[in-house]
Amino acid sequence: MTLVRLFFEFCRVGLFSVGGGLATIPFLTDLGERTGWFGASDLANMIAISESTPGPMGVNMATYVGFHTAGVAGGVIATLGLIFPSVVIILVIAGFLQKFRQSKAVDAVFYGLRAASVALITAALLQVAKIALLRPAQGLESAFPLYPNWIAIILAAAIFVLAKFTPLKKLHPICFIALAAVAGVVFQM
Repeated sequence: MTLVRLFFEFCRVGLFSVGGGLATIPFLTDLGERTGWFGASDLANMIAISESTPGPMGVNMATYVGFHTAGVAGGVIATLGLIFPSVVIILVIAGFLQKFRQSKAVDAVFYGLRAASVALITAALLQVAKIALLRPAQGLESAFPLYPNWIAIILAAAIFVLAKFTPLKKLHPICFIALAAVAGVVFQM
């Protein structure tokens, strides 16, 4: 029964997460809250692992959740569930797109989908920023349930500056991922 639910839950994620990997994050947040299969810290780990391993982020995250929930079979089933809607939609659209590509209605649909993708990716950005840059208050009850994780904020800002505004911006992104991993180990040990 878990495998069937994994397939259908990830079919829904795959069907509605227009825009790819980052657009799956709001859906995965909801999935974790509804099913209890993973929490916010697990989601943050999934994002980090999915971003730093080869392959599409959404597929990597589906595989991770499926494996975490139901082993190897769960990983395979969740991954198939995620990609199934895309495969079906692409096959259907491919047959009709050439015929209707010049249609104003088709252009309007793609225009709307681009806007939806931007909104979903922005929602994912805010969710990831909250998880990565804020920490829950410890101990005493506070008016502010979250407080800044200054080490993470400084690390994110430093890597952003290095990747965009210095001669190091020519380095491959994996170099920045490795640098962040080393900094994480140094500051967490």
